[in-house]
Amino acid sequence: MRIAIVGAGGIGGLLGARLALAGDEVTFMVRGASLAAIRDRGIRLISGGTERVVRDVVATDDYAKAGTHDVVIVATKAHQVGAVAPGIARLLGPDTVVVPVQNGIPYWYFHRLAGRWTDHRIESVDPGGTIAAHLPAERVIGCVVYPAAELVAPGVVKHVEGERFALGELDGSSTDRVTRVSDAFTRAGFKAPILDDIRAEIWLKLWGNLVFNPVSALSRATLADICAYPPTRALAAAMMSEAQAVAAKLGVTFRVSIERRIDGAAGLGHHKTSMLQDIEAGRELEIDALLGSVLELARLVDVAAPHLETVYALAKLLGKPAAPAR
Repeated sequence: MRIAIVGAGGIGGLLGARLALAGDEVTFMVRGASLAAIRDRGIRLISGGTERVVRDVVATDDYAKAGTHDVVIVATKAHQVGAVAPGIARLLGPDTVVVPVQNGIPYWYFHRLAGRWTDHRIESVDPGGTIAAHLPAERVIGCVVYPAAELVAPGVVKHVEGERFALGELDGSSTDRVTRVSDAFTRAGFKAPILDDIRAEIWLKLWGNLVFNPVSALSRATLADICAYPPTRALAAAMMSEAQAVAAKLGVTFRVSIERRIDGAAGLGHHKTSMLQDIEAGRELEIDALLGSVLELARLVDVAAPHLETVYALAKLLGKPAAPAR
């Protein structure tokens, strides 16, 4: 298949490198240092103590000349999608499917979802509807990302752990197109189960991300530290309880308990979350997709979420650009 990867960070680089190694025709849509590195040297994947350089890929920043693809994997951070959505639209042919791999509540969440909020737009993740206008939800296959990977240098990706990319049609149906994407991921060595309720899976992963990402960024603590320290463990439980109440109003139930979910995070050890890594690298925080969106939904379904509100306010302040000195 012809597969375009928009962005060559940790997850985009991991997917693109492994899909290319499995024989798919991969184009990275990138710019700046990553564009130059991949063009000159290919993309280097470090995984399990081995390194492989994948040269049989294309890297470009010209969406018009890249042509149409069978699959477009959108691997930028959630707050970056709106800016590149018009360009991504130029990669779409009549049957192209779009696989967003962002964390958090996705822009398409309410697409044809039964109930009073059918087709409601989530302003915090798609201001003004720009993304939906260029990347119609009818093209989307939902994806929940479990691997951890880091961009250690332009064109150099380190696969930390994990192989699972859960996939699902937004209406829960089994289609040829979601099967083709799952088969491609499987050939590349990933686990790619097709789920009949991708939204519930999104909530399950988000349940931890909305807590541990901002709390780690604010405290500079690892997952093990947050879970072992009684006050922050209690904060995590309170935040997760509020999020659970929001999800319940939307018809979503969790298959694990709060304590088990926290223990699962603790089991990852002294791992730095992506938001803590972003803070340390001076990058913009992905706070609105992870937490701002949940607060928007809390207001929509009339659920009080004081702990989520407090952590969100602090994380937004933390990520605010510093005012120029006078």
